[in-house]
Amino acid sequence: MKKQIRVREYRDRDSRALENIIREAWKYDELTGPATASKLAKVFLYSCLCSQTFAQVALADGMPVGVIMGKNLNKHKCPFKYRVKQITSILSLLLSGEGRQVIKMFGCISGIDKKLLKDSGKNYQGEITFFAVDSEFRGRGVGKVLFQNIKTYMKHEEIQSYYLFTDTSCNFGFYEHQGMNRCREHTHIFTVRSRPAKMKFFLFEQEDKRMV
Repeated sequence: MKKQIRVREYRDRDSRALENIIREAWKYDELTGPATASKLAKVFLYSCLCSQTFAQVALADGMPVGVIMGKNLNKHKCPFKYRVKQITSILSLLLSGEGRQVIKMFGCISGIDKKLLKDSGKNYQGEITFFAVDSEFRGRGVGKVLFQNIKTYMKHEEIQSYYLFTDTSCNFGFYEHQGMNRCREHTHIFTVRSRPAKMKFFLFEQEDKRMV
């Protein structure tokens, strides 16, 4: 039986389900043990919640199966309650050696993203900060609905240009199908559980030519 999908704004009670989606989508359990993977998912979620002015969740029979967040860079103010949870989750991750190693790797990724943005030479007005869909619901149009909603938000906010970061661990081709332009990329080799892992990181952008 096909499950009914509806979309609404993010609510705090969605956090546990979204943490599980994050773990699956970014394969955290392949990088670390389950305890660290759980803590890392919390860090990621609350970091995204700190960096948004728009947050919607797709629900199937009342359960979160997809999420998208973004921000108007000129209007963004970090919600205090999410900053506290972000800091708490980071401190929890730092308590173990495995957690500190993972934090170091993701710090490297953050540096790559910053370089991609700097090299673009652009002054964007908006950013899509978080987008993920439960694997069971991919290919059913859930992602398209969420993505169309944030595009509508950007247009309503009169944001002429916005961007997102992604990499080869994700279905980055989706963004090209949605009309975004892959404008920068960077290749990096990590060591994951004593094995080399090659990844490419991308900066995608969207510009509304009619508003420029």
